[in-house]
Amino acid sequence: MSRIAAVLQELGQEAVTTRRLLERVPEDKFDWRPHPKARTLGQLALHVAAVPGIVAGFAFQPSPVQIPRFDGDPSPASVADLLAAHDQSLDAAAAKVGTLTDDALDAPWRLLAGDRELMAQPFGGVLRSIMLNHWYHHRGQLSAYLRELDVPIPSIYGPSADHNPFA
Repeated sequence: MSRIAAVLQELGQEAVTTRRLLERVPEDKFDWRPHPKARTLGQLALHVAAVPGIVAGFAFQPSPVQIPRFDGDPSPASVADLLAAHDQSLDAAAAKVGTLTDDALDAPWRLLAGDRELMAQPFGGVLRSIMLNHWYHHRGQLSAYLRELDVPIPSIYGPSADHNPFA
């Protein structure tokens, strides 16, 4: 299996798990937040839904890339909107990743803030750290938010207190 095929396979597998979590986000709690400095549930859920596509959108620009401008965190209007954003994000990310060759993963990539270099690594590392690991990090936050709201948590990498796929 090529390295690109492996990234696409992981993206697809993790998308299924992410969707199971997003489907459980209660619309009537979109404005809830665990702390005044934290994103609301709706903002975090939409961020989780959108990360792969957002990252693909800026990471695939010619390097060096200027850090994108983030204009606040929108909130979805409904769970249906959240799931649609998730599907669009995955389609965009898979389409971009699918254009790559394995050699492209080794190409140098740089992220700048003005003249200051924030990150320099092979492009494959960008996909791993910003697109995938960043996505999983926020998905973990979302599962903690849902636990605080007493929403049953699906199995993610193994059984949860609410769902055991191995039983």
